[in-house]
Amino acid sequence: MEYTQIMTGSNFTNVLGFILLGFSDDPNLQGLLFGIFLIIYVSILLGNGFIIVITKTDSTLQTPMYFFLGNFSFLEICYTSVTLPKMLTDLCTKNRNISFMECAVQLCFFLIFGVTECFLLTAMAYDRYVAICKPLYYPLIMNHKVCVYLVIASWIGAIPGQIWQTYQIFSLPFCGSNKLNHAFCDITPVLEVACGDISMNESAIYAATVVFAVVPFLLILTSYIRIITSILKLQSSKGRHKAFSTCSSHLIVVSLFFGSGIIMYLRPKSSHFAGTDKVLSLFYNMVTPMFNPLIYSLRNKDVIIAMKKILPTSLGKQ
Repeated sequence: MEYTQIMTGSNFTNVLGFILLGFSDDPNLQGLLFGIFLIIYVSILLGNGFIIVITKTDSTLQTPMYFFLGNFSFLEICYTSVTLPKMLTDLCTKNRNISFMECAVQLCFFLIFGVTECFLLTAMAYDRYVAICKPLYYPLIMNHKVCVYLVIASWIGAIPGQIWQTYQIFSLPFCGSNKLNHAFCDITPVLEVACGDISMNESAIYAATVVFAVVPFLLILTSYIRIITSILKLQSSKGRHKAFSTCSSHLIVVSLFFGSGIIMYLRPKSSHFAGTDKVLSLFYNMVTPMFNPLIYSLRNKDVIIAMKKILPTSLGKQ
């Protein structure tokens, strides 16, 4: 059923829910999209789930690098599970309604997991920095307790600010259309149907993007400048190649996630278009989690060896 809007005394409407317009109204295209998104979601679950299993069970992968990778894979599953199941349900049932509270909860968790990913990628960059630039102190600095603290801080540090951000957005009055021109509840489409002065909210979004995305990205960039400088000082070409190979996978994931996310939230308001926003959202919400297992497994000999131990018949012949 369609959600209704109740007029209030201040001439604003009390929105009981929203309608997600999604990617297309074409029934044939919706079937195709359902198949594509289902394959993507299953790939994310299986690929990242497999990374979690091998990093927990293989004795050769019990290092800080793979501890972070296992947690990162778990985060990717959580991140995509906030939006993809709802998108699949909408495409299957053709019922695109989402209640006001469901939209708020979806946006809140979407932001929390997104910021957690920024923090966790930064922790992974710091791990690589210590491993390559301070190898003698690596076991002392990156002990298990420190790694656990960094992961916990990545999760907890994202929660307060994003709950406050969500509260501020959904405290706004809503009027006019209750149709969100997006596939899930994201900041930009929700603010587009909000009434009143949203300049403070937009400023808060820019500030939050700088603090929770740009600053971590700059820290990662600084780490890799120092890493590359240290690698270039190595006299052994084999040593340089090995050092670069341990960092390249992380750099690819960082580029995909931060590149699309920063472009999405730091662009001027005038350059926001629904089609572009939807495509960008696919990158940081689906493409990165889907390719994360491939990037880390195909470019990492330790992971390939661990995979062969678990799947000897299928991988051993290759």
